[in-house]
Amino acid sequence: MRELVEVIAKALVDNPESVVVTEKSEGKTTVVEVHVADSDMGKVIGKQGRIAKAIRAVVKAAAAKEDKKVVVDILQ
Repeated sequence: MRELVEVIAKALVDNPESVVVTEKSEGKTTVVEVHVADSDMGKVIGKQGRIAKAIRAVVKAAAAKEDKKVVVDILQ
């Protein structure tokens, strides 16, 4: 899941080298944290959170195939 989120986030931002994606497993739930530069935060979240919702939807669909639960957090 980490690789999927990393590819999507790097495609959206102006500074792809500043994108850092970490993955933590907590039981059946996996938390994927996306750290981006302050200037790119709006590009990853989108108007009214539409891009963030789309990223979460894609990850949720990929996780459903593997019978897992994945949470995506976008951080500065």
